[in-house]
Amino acid sequence: MQEETSFFTSEMQQEVRDFVEKLEKELSLYPPLNKRTPDEARYDQETGGGRYSAPVLSQRAIQRQIPSKSGDIPVRAFIPDGQIDGVYLHMHGGGWVIGRAHFQDDMLEDIMEECNAAVISVDYRLAPEHPYPAAQDDCEVVAQWVIENAPTEFGTDKIVIGGESAGGHLSASTMIRMRDKHGYTGFAGTNLVYGVFDLTMTPSLRLWGDRNLILSTPIMEWFIERYVPSEEIRQQPDVSPLYATLHNLCPALFTVGTLDPLLDDSLFMHSRWFASGNPSTLNVYPGATHTFDKQPSQLADMVLGRIRRYITERFRS
Repeated sequence: MQEETSFFTSEMQQEVRDFVEKLEKELSLYPPLNKRTPDEARYDQETGGGRYSAPVLSQRAIQRQIPSKSGDIPVRAFIPDGQIDGVYLHMHGGGWVIGRAHFQDDMLEDIMEECNAAVISVDYRLAPEHPYPAAQDDCEVVAQWVIENAPTEFGTDKIVIGGESAGGHLSASTMIRMRDKHGYTGFAGTNLVYGVFDLTMTPSLRLWGDRNLILSTPIMEWFIERYVPSEEIRQQPDVSPLYATLHNLCPALFTVGTLDPLLDDSLFMHSRWFASGNPSTLNVYPGATHTFDKQPSQLADMVLGRIRRYITERFRS
């Protein structure tokens, strides 16, 4: 299933084109990620250096720790007052190397308020200090905790799981692990935003080249090499969910732009998801880049609203 795009007005199209032009010029002023160290990129993200804006932290966020055999896993929680309609289990993006849960506070607080959701965002361990399978192990542990404790702690067993970019990868991997290792197939839905599902690289990523629109072929190679140094295992289903058996999973919403090197990841995964018997909606936005939902535009506002409506719908299903 693919949604109609009649909403995409000429004004919005021009706004997207203008933003892409501005973005490309801005990114050209700084060395790309593949020319930097993880520590340098993380420092700029935290402090607002380079092309990054410093994170604005929400007063509603709560820091919690989920115990695991590898040590406590920090999560960032947003809990609404009163009756809760469901839990949104979130995995942040950043190529498994950069990014933190608190960089998404504004988006997660909006989901809490509009969807009446308890939001749990996993601050999983990052590569290269903690390569595969560390991030996936952390997300699996937190998912198991949420599934076991949601009815008593939040008064609901409705759980939607989702994330952006590497967070989309971790969400898909977590669903498959919960099905195969724990026998759980009860997620109400999944929100997979420009995810990466094939770490051997799909054609759109391989053919993209050096053009830097947040991502490029060398930047994605930089991420993948740090998370999964061994090329020999990158096609294994636990590493690349595109190659996994996808039966008996939940309804999915895929979101991606046509100027995203990861376009094929969403196109291919949506097709396999749907062909495996799971309801699936694919929304492709013309001219939109990676992380376009974080950009100050009418399109971003509309897409984020669509995602929140989807989460609400899945809670009520």
